[in-house]
Amino acid sequence: MRIDLLTLFPELFASPFAASILGKAQEKRLLTVVAHNLRDWAQGKHKVTDDTPYGGGDGMVLKPEPIARALRALRAQTPTSRVLLMTPQGGTFSQHDAERLSREPGLIILCGRYEGVDERIRPLVDEELSIGDFVLTGGEPAAMVVVDAVARLLPGVLGSSGSAASDSFSDGLLEYPQYTRPADFEGELVPEVLLSGHHAAIDVWRRHEQLRRTFERRPDLLDSATLSDDDHDFVARLINGDEEHGK
Repeated sequence: MRIDLLTLFPELFASPFAASILGKAQEKRLLTVVAHNLRDWAQGKHKVTDDTPYGGGDGMVLKPEPIARALRALRAQTPTSRVLLMTPQGGTFSQHDAERLSREPGLIILCGRYEGVDERIRPLVDEELSIGDFVLTGGEPAAMVVVDAVARLLPGVLGSSGSAASDSFSDGLLEYPQYTRPADFEGELVPEVLLSGHHAAIDVWRRHEQLRRTFERRPDLLDSATLSDDDHDFVARLINGDEEHGK
């Protein structure tokens, strides 16, 4: 996958995508991330990319001309890429969106700044996304979140093919608790079932703990998750207080 980022501050992306899993993914050519400076498409001596809003008000608005030139130029290079605009007004980004976008051949992500973008560039955008109901100094941190969430789902990016499948939200529930060595940490023991080697029992324990954790922390997710009859029975026992934490 190729991901093009359109921003006033391309230097912000240098470090996050050069290290760890995404850095290795780029070394293996599983992923290409390129940050472009919007000023490269601005005209005039001073390469102005923003101006005061019509009608008055505080702040500055990103001008439509450089954005339009940039998006059209990038689209000409990667005509199948989906264009995203990071904005607080967009739909809230979810794991479902990450999975959907990971199947795209490429992405072009426009990072909003200041008071936002001129309304007239919206027809050039395929989708508007937000990472939550709060406002950042710019769309760059939000774009980093989207790139990370999408890229880790690409084939070969994670070391284990099953890692992404068991993540929180992948099946509509939170992930089960994880443990590693030592088996005894300051008197807190790893649940016995995880030491048993009984894989069927471990699978049942993990599913129950997924349901328990979701019930305790995000019960709203249970309304839309796909649950089996056994899952429903276990949730009913949780509601009735009949289930204690598994050991």
